[in-house]
Amino acid sequence: MSAQPAPPLATLTAAPAIVFRRGLVLTMDDAHTVHQVGDVLVIGNDVAAVGPDLDVPEGTAEIDASGGIVMPGMIDTHRHMWQTAMRGYGADWTLTQYFVWNYLEHGRKFRPEDYYAGNLLSAVEAIDSGVTTSVDWSHGLATIDHADAAVDALEEVPGRFVFAYGNIHAAPWEWSNSPEFREFVGRRMTRSEMLGFQLAFDVTGDPAFPERAAFEAARELDVAVTTHAGVWGATNDNGITLMHDHGFMTPRTIYVHAATLSDDSYQRIAATGGHASVSAESEASCGQGYPSSWALRRHAIPISLSVDTSVWWSADPFSAMRATLSTDRTREHAVAHANGETVTHIGLRAENVVEYATRGGARALGLDHLVGSIEPGKRADLVLIKNDQSPAMLPILHPYGHVVFQAQRGDVHSVLVNGKVVKYEGRLTGNALPKARKAVEETVDHLQRTLGEAEWTAGMHPDIPESKVLDNPYTYTEFRNAAAGTDEAHSAE
Repeated sequence: MSAQPAPPLATLTAAPAIVFRRGLVLTMDDAHTVHQVGDVLVIGNDVAAVGPDLDVPEGTAEIDASGGIVMPGMIDTHRHMWQTAMRGYGADWTLTQYFVWNYLEHGRKFRPEDYYAGNLLSAVEAIDSGVTTSVDWSHGLATIDHADAAVDALEEVPGRFVFAYGNIHAAPWEWSNSPEFREFVGRRMTRSEMLGFQLAFDVTGDPAFPERAAFEAARELDVAVTTHAGVWGATNDNGITLMHDHGFMTPRTIYVHAATLSDDSYQRIAATGGHASVSAESEASCGQGYPSSWALRRHAIPISLSVDTSVWWSADPFSAMRATLSTDRTREHAVAHANGETVTHIGLRAENVVEYATRGGARALGLDHLVGSIEPGKRADLVLIKNDQSPAMLPILHPYGHVVFQAQRGDVHSVLVNGKVVKYEGRLTGNALPKARKAVEETVDHLQRTLGEAEWTAGMHPDIPESKVLDNPYTYTEFRNAAAGTDEAHSAE
């Protein structure tokens, strides 16, 4: 059967329904049903039917998915979106250099309009690469104006977002209980299906546990907490113990990285039903600890994926999946070799990693009833991976392996969010990208002028004197965490 000409975007927008025809469909339902040649019918916001040769309502617009893969929209549970305006700037940073640049020196030079610029570009980029739900881990909100600007950007892009409010420059137990913050929550955080809400802060391990007041604020507001846990030199087992002993580890809590924790801490996370957000490119590059999927799997902790920040890395889900699979397998082989053994059957499979990128994220965010799989009644957050001009897109033999190891962000043909076409035939719809480009140019110009040429260039070629390296990036407290090189290092282990 010859392919039909692709309908124009206006036809899709005006049609009463849309159907993807003759694609290889990865449903990611509980049974991981795969339709080698299947259709997905979308009516309104929802998936109406999945299967071969579907009957469709009159006037349904058809997208030819033959030669491609239809899968659920991917979900990113930890993305510092405001930093996207600085894409690639910190390619050679260590985590310490990141802390120094953003938290101790230049982070406060970002104006509200710079947060808007970064968020707008990041939101557009997420959709372009097939991420339909993103957690904006917005942890530099020095003022409410910054928070308003960040949310303004998210609301301009037709994606699904969770705004994780944080302020690394101030104590979480203070800002989470301030009148200004509470006013902002009441005014902006209506928690619609398209914009969720979390609190984002870290637990330093101070035995006084001042973060308790921030956890109590989250409980009062009925929102989840997302926290960087198990980050070498910043957050360790002491923080997990404090959270657990005070009753603040819940199934809604997301532990980002979770890379340098003891078995006891992993067991506490597992026992309380928590979820982890793995960012393997980040963990492998800047030293939070070895990418943690191997440890999380050992303790049966549910996993979701993250791109962390494009100030360093690629910020697309294909790279996140590939890095997770590769680092997990690297460790499995290395451990076996150290014991004089050979791995003959690999533990982590491509299918598992696609699960992390879809259902794993949905479960972590409490959205599994809405998104994460292609099933009738769920929202139509869908991605078509198809590129007839790419030799890497044929043949498709192992669909999960193809998604993880063969496909790229440039192979994302179409994206639907909530039933709305937001990318089609490889091009984003709407005008957000040109607007983001202009805003980011203004931000870069502002930062270059503010820092000066020498400081701007030095940031990309870091050589930080030892006197500027602190074992604690949290400037709002005098407490110094047990860090590598101190006599308290990892005392909980």
